[in-house]
Amino acid sequence: MKKEYIIPIFVPHLGCPNNCTFCNQKRISGQTKQVTAKDVQETIEYYLKNFKDNHKYVEVAFFGGSFTAIEKEKQEELLEAAQKYIKDKLVNSIRISTRPDCIDKETLKRMKKYHVKTIELGVQSMSNYILSKCKRGHTSEDVKKASKLIRRYGFILGHQMMVGLPESTKQDEINTAKELIKLKPKIVRIYPVLVIKDTELADEYERGEYTPLTVGQAVESCKEAVDLFNRNKINVIRIGLQNTDEISEPGTDKSSVLAGPYHPAFRQLVESSMWYDSIVDKIKKVNAKVKKVKIIANDVSINNIIGHKKENIEKLKDVYDVEVVIERDDKIKPGKFEMEILESYE
Repeated sequence: MKKEYIIPIFVPHLGCPNNCTFCNQKRISGQTKQVTAKDVQETIEYYLKNFKDNHKYVEVAFFGGSFTAIEKEKQEELLEAAQKYIKDKLVNSIRISTRPDCIDKETLKRMKKYHVKTIELGVQSMSNYILSKCKRGHTSEDVKKASKLIRRYGFILGHQMMVGLPESTKQDEINTAKELIKLKPKIVRIYPVLVIKDTELADEYERGEYTPLTVGQAVESCKEAVDLFNRNKINVIRIGLQNTDEISEPGTDKSSVLAGPYHPAFRQLVESSMWYDSIVDKIKKVNAKVKKVKIIANDVSINNIIGHKKENIEKLKDVYDVEVVIERDDKIKPGKFEMEILESYE
C-alpha cells in the first residue's frame, strides 16, 4: 500500500465572497500574501525533496480560500503550476476546498481538465438558521446541489462541518452529520469552533454574546458525529484545526486563539473517549463486579485505549475501581478489541 503525502498550499481568503463571523483565514493559515504560480512550484519542489518514501501517493492540496470562487484566470494559473509534476508522475492528483455555492458544471469541467481529484465543501452546518447566523452566505440546499453535482462528475466528495457554532446545539450537529451522510461524502473533517482574534465572533465573545464550548463539550459533540460517520464507512480525516504558531494555546505570544476548545491532541481526546465508552459498556455487561481486566488490541489502537496522558486507565480505576492491563495482538483488526476478566470482587 502506498504511503500518502499531502503538499499543502494555502490561498487565504482568495475568492471568498463572505466574511463568516468565525473566520479569519489569514490568521488560521498563518499566511497573508497572495499565492503565485512560482509559490506553488517552490512549495511542491520543497516537499518532494523532503519525502523519503519512494513508494508513495502525492497530492497537492489547495486549502484556505474558496478556490472555485477565485477569478478563473487565477485558478488556472495555480492549477497549471502543478501540471508538469503530474505529467512527470511526481504528483498524482490535486485536491481543492471551496464553498457549496461556488460549484457549477463549467467549474467542474475545468477542475477535471487540471487533474483535480477531490473537492471538499465547507458545509459547517445543515441548519439554514445557523448558517444565516454565521453569515455563511449559502444554504443547505446549495450543499445538496453541489454535493450531487461533484459526485456526478466523478470527483471524490469531501465535507467539512463545525461544532459549537453560535446557537448550534448538539442535536443540530447530529442532524448535520445525518444530512451529510445522505449526500455520500467519502471524507469528512470536523472542526470545533475556536474564537479567533479579529473576527466578528471575537467581538460577540468579548460582549458576552457567545459562549464557546469547553474541551469536554466539544469532545462529546465530535464523538457522536464521528460515530455516525464511522458506522456509515465515511473516513473522518481530521478532527480539530491543525496546530500552528497561530492556532495554539490561548494566551501564548503568537496564538490567534482568543478562546474555545483548543487542545494540541484534540483528535486523540475524541477517539480515546470513544474507546473508553466501549470498554465501560463491555465491563457493564459482565455478570460480576470486575476488579481487573486485560484489554487485547492491535498496536495502532493502544494509544487511544490508554488515553491522552493515560486518562482512560486512570479514569477506569477512579470511577469503576477497575485495573487495566494492555496486551498487543496485531491479529485483531484496528478499531476492535477483546477483553478478558482477570479478577473479580467476590
